[in-house]
Order: sequence, then C-alpha cells, then structure tokens
Amino acid sequence: MNQVKRIESLDILKGLVIIFMALDHTRDYFHADAFIFDPADPEKSNYILFFTRWITHYCAPAFSFLAGISAYLVGRRKSKAELSSFLLKRGIWLVFIELTIVYLGWSFNIHFEAIGLLVIWSLGISMIFLAAFIHLSMRNILILSLAIICGHNLLDSIHFEGSILWSILHERGHFTLLDYFKLRITYPVIPWIGVMALGYYFGKFYDKDVLAEYRQRLFSKIGLIITVAFFVIRGINLYGNSDPWIGFGSFEAILISFMDPAKYPPSLTYLLMTLGPTFIFLGQSENLKGFIVDFCATFGKVPFFIYIIHIYVIHLSALFLAEYTGFGFGAMVLTGFVSTNKQLVGYGLDLIWVYIIWATIMLMLYPACKWFSHYKQNHKDKWWLSYF
Repeated sequence: MNQVKRIESLDILKGLVIIFMALDHTRDYFHADAFIFDPADPEKSNYILFFTRWITHYCAPAFSFLAGISAYLVGRRKSKAELSSFLLKRGIWLVFIELTIVYLGWSFNIHFEAIGLLVIWSLGISMIFLAAFIHLSMRNILILSLAIICGHNLLDSIHFEGSILWSILHERGHFTLLDYFKLRITYPVIPWIGVMALGYYFGKFYDKDVLAEYRQRLFSKIGLIITVAFFVIRGINLYGNSDPWIGFGSFEAILISFMDPAKYPPSLTYLLMTLGPTFIFLGQSENLKGFIVDFCATFGKVPFFIYIIHIYVIHLSALFLAEYTGFGFGAMVLTGFVSTNKQLVGYGLDLIWVYIIWATIMLMLYPACKWFSHYKQNHKDKWWLSYF
C-alpha cells in the first residue's frame, strides 16, 4: 500500500513539471516578446513574464533527480549488471531521440542543419554515467554527486576556446561544423550527472522497510535546508553562480536578477533553488488526493510520451498561427532555437493568449496521455514500452 503512494507522489511531481515545461515551450512559440528579448532580462522583463519563465526552471532538475529515483526503483527488480545494461541502452536511446525526433519537432526542418543538445540529451548522457556509478557503494554515490553539484563551479574560470569536448562537459557553446552545420550545446553534462546520481541515492528511501513518515520528515527537512542555503549563498554573491545578481535601480529588476541564477550549465545556486522545493514537495505530497492530483499524475506516468507529442502539437499550432497572421507556414520552419529566427520578429501574441493556448493544449493532450498510461499498465509484457 505504501509503495503505491510513493509512486503516485513521484508521478504527481513529474506531471507538474511537465505542465510547467509546456508553458515555457508555448511561450517560446507564441509570445511576441520571445523574439525580442530574454524573459529573464531584469531591465526588460516584468513580474508576470519572469514568473512564466522562472517556474520552468524547476523542470530539468526535477526530471533528472526523479530519473535517478526511478533508476533505483527499477534496479530493485534487476541485478546490478541488468540495471547497468538497461541504463546504458536507454541513455543511448535518449541521445538518439534528441538528435532526431526532438530536433525535428523543434524545427520542422528536414535538413538537420542546426542541432541543439538539450534536456533529453543531458538525461541520456547522465544515464550512461549512472550505468557505471551504480556499481559504487551508496555512500560513495552520495559523496560523488554532492562533490559534482557543489564543486563544479570551481571550473567556471577554466576555458578552452573552440573545444567542443569542454563545452559538452561544462561550458555552453555554439559551433559551426563543415561550414554549414550548427551545433548548439545548451546542456553541458557534468552538473546533470551529479543530479541524477543524487536522485539514485535518495531512491533508497522508497524501499519498503523505510517508514513513509520518516521519509516525509527527512525530505521536508532536507528541502528546507537546501532552500535556505540558496538564499544565503546567492545573497553572498561570491561562489556558486557564473552569473552574479546585480543591484539594479528598481526592486523588480533586483528580484528578477537575484532569482535567475545561471542555468546553462546549472550553477550550484540554480540547483539549490530548484532541488530544495523538489525535496519539500516530495516530502509533503504523498497523501494528496483529488482531481487536480490525478490530472497531474496522468501526465507524470507517461513523461517521455507527453514530452515528444507536446513539442509537435505546440509547433504545429504555431505554424497555423504564423500562416493566419501573414508570416506563412515557411516562417515556422526553423534553424536553431525559435527565438533566434529573425523572420519571426513581429509575430506572436500577448502573454494572456499564451496561457490560454497552453491550457487548451494540455487539456487536448490529456486523453491521449490517459490512454497511453492505461496501455502501458495493461501491456507490461511488451519490453519496448520501458523505453517510453
């Protein structure tokens, strides 16, 4: 009985971050200002626009952390060798999907001329490393994950100009290969490896011999400590962030600057800001019930499925808006990130419409996710479903 509750709480959190993620992606494709300035720019943004972007900061860390927990839970039914093999194959699969299906969904460009290494890529690479880490003791996994999360900002001052390998490991970068192919490395992997490994360690607290009340108190306490640590370290403004906050002229600008620590790669303060509330939510959500809880959990039970289809549905919807507003279907065939395509300057809607479109799309996708969740549940004998 307790195990069902534990799984449900994980699904609720996955579903919530998926919903938040879809909001940011809807903003990317529909908000007029997305093609003019960064919503986290303290000098140009405002509370509502910044919050629309800021709430989605929780998505990637929660995904990575929960993937680590899920790996531990899967491992309870497998030997270490079997789990290692599964993680390795799934990691390679995710990297392949990022470079093909995900890229095509973002761009609708069949020429594959500007590929980004994004969140699915980082999850895949982290799984490949986790396939090796699981052979360490749980104590050493904890030490290694904390060392990566807390110490990787020591590498911020190290630069290797033009190095793709260093960019993949720790420093965001853009490269042009073969005179035409553009590679955008947005999710350097070192910090994300630590986040997933940390999730794997905390997966052990979902074992049957761990009392739910103990786990809830522990996670809530850890979350509170991490959240307080964020405000202290961010306030000191000396370490843990490659993008220090700035004292602008207005309180609004200062708050936006303070609450937007570096994400690419995820700085220590960024991970403290996001993982703290993640722990708190896991500690407080195991007994939640109701329609909204079930709604979120439905998305959380099929995270990979909803991730893929929501990109295509959002982009397809934007394509029709571009045609309707005179920009043409071709304007939505993109190179690179949507905001970098100059042909879309002047396109887009007010933020209120972004929220309406986002809510409509999530409601449209809910039945498909519910169906796929039931299909997975009733066809556990199909091995390929474990990759979705």
